[in-house]
Amino acid sequence: MKNKYKGTLISCYLGYVTQSIVVNLAPLFFVIFRTSYGITYELLATLILLTFFVQIAVDFLSIKFVSFLGYRKSAVLSQLFSFAGLFFLGFSTLIIKNSIVAITVSVLLYSIGGGLIEVVISPIIDALPSDSKDSSMSLLHSFYSWGQVVVIILTTVLLKILGHSLWYVIPVIWSVLPLVNIFNFTKVPIIEPEVHTPGKVTKELFTSKLFILFLIMMICSGAAEQVIAQWASLFCEKGLGVEKVTGDLLGPCLFAAFMGIGRTFYGIYGSKIDLTKALCGCSLLSIMCYIAMSCFQSSVISLAGCALCGLGVSLLWPGLLSLSSSRFVGAGSAMFSLLALAGDIGCSLGPYLTGIVSDKVTASERLASYASSLSMTPDEFGLKCGIASGIIFPIIMFIGTLPLLFSKKKKDVA
Repeated sequence: MKNKYKGTLISCYLGYVTQSIVVNLAPLFFVIFRTSYGITYELLATLILLTFFVQIAVDFLSIKFVSFLGYRKSAVLSQLFSFAGLFFLGFSTLIIKNSIVAITVSVLLYSIGGGLIEVVISPIIDALPSDSKDSSMSLLHSFYSWGQVVVIILTTVLLKILGHSLWYVIPVIWSVLPLVNIFNFTKVPIIEPEVHTPGKVTKELFTSKLFILFLIMMICSGAAEQVIAQWASLFCEKGLGVEKVTGDLLGPCLFAAFMGIGRTFYGIYGSKIDLTKALCGCSLLSIMCYIAMSCFQSSVISLAGCALCGLGVSLLWPGLLSLSSSRFVGAGSAMFSLLALAGDIGCSLGPYLTGIVSDKVTASERLASYASSLSMTPDEFGLKCGIASGIIFPIIMFIGTLPLLFSKKKKDVA
């Protein structure tokens, strides 16, 4: 990578740290939202759904406008909306009486930013001169994971210091990062996309059975990752009975850390690793981790499953982006927008399914009686059932890797 693009790399890395704040901060407040504002599991799931639904809408619209607006302006807008949403989240419940409306408006704003980050940052990195684009993409996405680790640790510490009643100060603190990055993206060198007709590119992509497979796998990769990322904090506290600080550090924090380790390792040694085989292995590991979380009553085994699942899902999203980029050369931002669109559909579908299943099981008197026979509370049993419902996604992901693994034209897709 040429030295003149060092600032571009740093800005993109910070952009993905911002994305990790946008996606992972609110779930750390779920217990507070539930106890202080009476928000149900289903409404919490709806907030997750809204986050990714907005990102889906942005992904769809970006198929056309990013190519013409350009990467720089799109990147600046991504940080601007992220800043606005996080800053407003800090004050919204103080100035708007209806807390659900207040939080929803905040989610709407920063989700627009999150959607733009997904669409524009990856192609900016992909356009930079590099000897190994697979490794560069994985390293970029590792900053999302390491950002998630930092978000969880610092937010948990700040909640301990400030107390739950002052939770709203924390989003304001985090909003400083995208504010700074707005100015970064106005100055760093960026290789803008070639002007082309997005509709023509999109039509060509949808005529490829391989690209359709990649879209299905992207849905599953997003779902497999976000079921754990969005629900791990609440699952550890309510589902396993672990104290919040301990649960956040051993559950979602280690999940993010192992995800970062997997992406960083591939970012360094990716040129020596068969990406298709790595995706297959990661899918299998994810399946085993889902089983450990949902089928064992031991909190130690469940926490271990939660943590190691980070390693399992680590390469799914960036790996599929890399496979698509190498197979469909020149597809540009339209391809990345479609892949982000599919990924965000999974990111919304997976956690929403978990929330619905958890709520239904928890509310069932018959299942509550069955949970009691297992020495579990309805919350514990409901959340485990919710997590169990998400196992379908890594299973489909694993099945999807098989034709890639055994294809005679493997060199064309790896």
